[in-house]
Amino acid sequence: MTKLLFRLAALSALVGTSACATFATPPATPQNIVTVEGQAAVHNGAVLLAKKQALQDAIRVASQQSSVAVHSQSTMNNSNQLLDSMTMRSAAAVSNTKIVREWEAGGIYHVKAMVELSPTGMCQQTYRKRILATAFPRVAAEQISDYETNDLDNGIPREINNLLMESSQFIGINATNIALYPRPDLAPDTQERDPYQTPKIIKMANKSGAQFVLSGVIRDLEVASDEYMQGSSLSALIDSWERHLSGKRNIGIDVYVHDGMSGALLLQRRYVDKSEGNVFIPASYTVGSDGFRTTETGKKLTEIINKASNDIQQALTCYPFATRIADIKGDKIFIDAGAQEKLNVGDQLIVYGTASDGLHLEGGSSFVTNDKQPVSVLTIQSITPRYAIGSIEAPASKLGIRVGDWVRSQ
Repeated sequence: MTKLLFRLAALSALVGTSACATFATPPATPQNIVTVEGQAAVHNGAVLLAKKQALQDAIRVASQQSSVAVHSQSTMNNSNQLLDSMTMRSAAAVSNTKIVREWEAGGIYHVKAMVELSPTGMCQQTYRKRILATAFPRVAAEQISDYETNDLDNGIPREINNLLMESSQFIGINATNIALYPRPDLAPDTQERDPYQTPKIIKMANKSGAQFVLSGVIRDLEVASDEYMQGSSLSALIDSWERHLSGKRNIGIDVYVHDGMSGALLLQRRYVDKSEGNVFIPASYTVGSDGFRTTETGKKLTEIINKASNDIQQALTCYPFATRIADIKGDKIFIDAGAQEKLNVGDQLIVYGTASDGLHLEGGSSFVTNDKQPVSVLTIQSITPRYAIGSIEAPASKLGIRVGDWVRSQ
């Protein structure tokens, strides 16, 4: 039976979760605390995985009994195993959960838990996530003169990444020498048409160990004028320079964030503004420098950089932390994350194994059928700054876990 409780003074033995919720109507009280039951099937002896999935089921039930709606997805595979997406979206957060009682019966794991649903719209950020920044190519290269800075393509994503790192939520990786889009005017389409090849975004993320890939394009930096300038005479050159000194400049920047694990586009934003006056950016100025910020165009671009960084943080705060399995040695699982990501001994992460070997065509393997499904829980046993070592409930070979598979927070 479910009932509404008053806010507790403290919740002990917390089970952390990054699950998020969206409330349909304003709640009557600051927090909603409900006691609910959830259940999940135990498959291949993976009791810890079933426990976590049962807790997710309890959170879903809690959402149905309150004014806060938690969104998640569960499916059943051919073996009648409950498969939970583990990615819950929200404008509010699950502040705390406490398991009151748990038991297993008939191959089903049951959890009775107290769930506190908070409508504050804030998710608790536990781990730092790696993000790879790539170049922002220009749609019209001629809109930047030879006498202006050539740092915009690299500097804009570099400074967005720097701000993300300053938030302590991300670990930034600089790859601003690489542009994802051969046709910037068609971005975010990468022009990859072979469904049987791993996309470039996933290859880059896998090589660098990044969870997210930041990209974008400079769509517009045109200097507008009241009259048409033409000719090659000295007067025409002077008139052209006057456009920069007392003109108007359109600014249009597109920003994208992709999931490095699946290649999915998670965020797409367009920022449009206009600078007036001296719209020229001297060649010696780099993005982020004091000189850059004193120029009219530099001020506007700095505002866009700040806004993009804030938008990315808000979009990815509730997104689960994820990394890859780097090595498997016996019963030890090595993952590509450690103390710098704020992992701790005793933390538990969901292991996503390869669900099938994929479709093979003419000797190649198909990317499109390389599906990942939750198969076990990894318990961290030791930590280094760069990687962590943990164990799972059953041998990796029995569960089909391989190097390169994912682990994710709940």
